[in-house]
Amino acid sequence: MAHGIAWQKSSFSSGGDAANCVELAASQGTLLLRESNEPSTVIATTGTGLAALIRHLRDGY
Repeated sequence: MAHGIAWQKSSFSSGGDAANCVELAASQGTLLLRESNEPSTVIATTGTGLAALIRHLRDGY
């Protein structure tokens, strides 16, 4: 699933250990997330699902 997909890292990942960050990509209407040091594990979600996850984490789950 992760081959041939344009993954993007946050600009905050350029300093320090840049190999340890969350990467995002879009493929066929789905948002994909993975950790850069574990690229074979990919989570697929929607924009609504990602927004809910971010809200949940921000609110202290």
